[in-house]
Amino acid sequence: MTVRDALELAQERELDLVEVAPNAQPPVCRLMDYGKYLYEKQKRERESRKSQKQVEIKEVRLRPKTGEHDIQVVLTKSRKFLKDGQKVRVRIRFRGREIVHREVALELMERVAKDLSGFAVVESEPGFEGRSMVMLLSPEGSKS
Repeated sequence: MTVRDALELAQERELDLVEVAPNAQPPVCRLMDYGKYLYEKQKRERESRKSQKQVEIKEVRLRPKTGEHDIQVVLTKSRKFLKDGQKVRVRIRFRGREIVHREVALELMERVAKDLSGFAVVESEPGFEGRSMVMLLSPEGSKS
C-alpha cells in the first residue's frame, strides 16, 4: 500500500499511522491510536515498578569504644534486618583522636562480619568515608 493510501485510511478511521519497522523492505507501518498506546505503556511500567521489591539498607552505628553488651544488641538487630532480607551498613564513627587507632575499628568490623557470617556476606569491605569506617553486608543467599 502506498504511503498516501495508508494516511488516507488512517484519517478515515481516526487513527495514527505508526512506523513499526523502518529498516524492513518495504518499511512496515501500523494503524493505531498512538496516544492510547503510550498511555497503556506507561500504565504497564507503573504496574511493574509497583511489583518490584525495593531493597532497604539499614544502618547500625558503633564507636571504637562501644561496650560488649551494646555490640551484642547491634548484632541482634543486624540479624533481624538480614533475616528480613534487608542489607545492613555497619558504620564505626570516630570522634576526636580515636581516628588514630584505626586498627581497633578494623578488628571490630572483622568481629561483626564473623559473628554475622551465618546470616550475611560482606558486600563491600570496610573502607573509610570521612571520619567513619563503613562496611556493607547483604543477606546470605541474596543476589546483589
